Amino acid sequence: MDLASILESLLVASESPLPSSELSRLVRARATEFTDDAITEESDEKPTPEGPESELDMVALAQTTDEEVDEAIAKLNQIYLTQGRAFTITQRAKGWKLFTRSEFGGFVSRLFPSRKPERLSAPAMETLAITAYRQPITKSALEAVRGVSCDGMLQKLLDRELVKIEGRADLPGRPLLYATTDLFLEHFGITDIDELPNIGELRKVELPSGEESPASTSEEESQTGETEKQLALSAIEKNAEEKEDTTDTPENTEEE
Repeated sequence: MDLASILESLLVASESPLPSSELSRLVRARATEFTDDAITEESDEKPTPEGPESELDMVALAQTTDEEVDEAIAKLNQIYLTQGRAFTITQRAKGWKLFTRSEFGGFVSRLFPSRKPERLSAPAMETLAITAYRQPITKSALEAVRGVSCDGMLQKLLDRELVKIEGRADLPGRPLLYATTDLFLEHFGITDIDELPNIGELRKVELPSGEESPASTSEEESQTGETEKQLALSAIEKNAEEKEDTTDTPENTEEE
């Protein structure tokens, strides 16, 4: 039995994406079940001479690996391309799935006339981009980069399930950390965050964090205290000079 045909049947039948590991597991499970039944002869299920299953094929399929699955899918996609088929198998964050080709999108969209593409605003896209490249990230760090409040944009991204709460930062106040979701990867057609353009370079760029470390806070407090002390001393010296001027004036007048 052809592995590519088996994988095609699984992907057509499945409503959700299937990773290579799951596809190979399903193939091995069925092949092992078939060979075990053939050995023990305890099952009434027998392969017919004209049937698609043979004992020799099943023994080979029982050893299917993830790499063999990837090769078989590549073979299927090559067949689809050669034959000019309207669909292809594409890998997404959660696994492989059959998709219609983009050039047929105009026809397919007629099946769903009520659905209109939802576009993100420029501020939302900016917030999403910063989150994607610097995740996990706090809201204050986002606001430090953008220079404006991000409450509304973060809530919109959370509602659309493009961003999720990843946990809490090990900082004073334990602020929430935000990161992108699997739907984000699915929407932008990538399987991993490392596939974003220039991810290595942009993640190294120093950005304002928006968080104050205890050390920096102590230094600022020390500098503030020193400044206040100097201002206080200046005020005292000024008052002393004014008093001396006031005291000297009557005496000078009497002498005159």
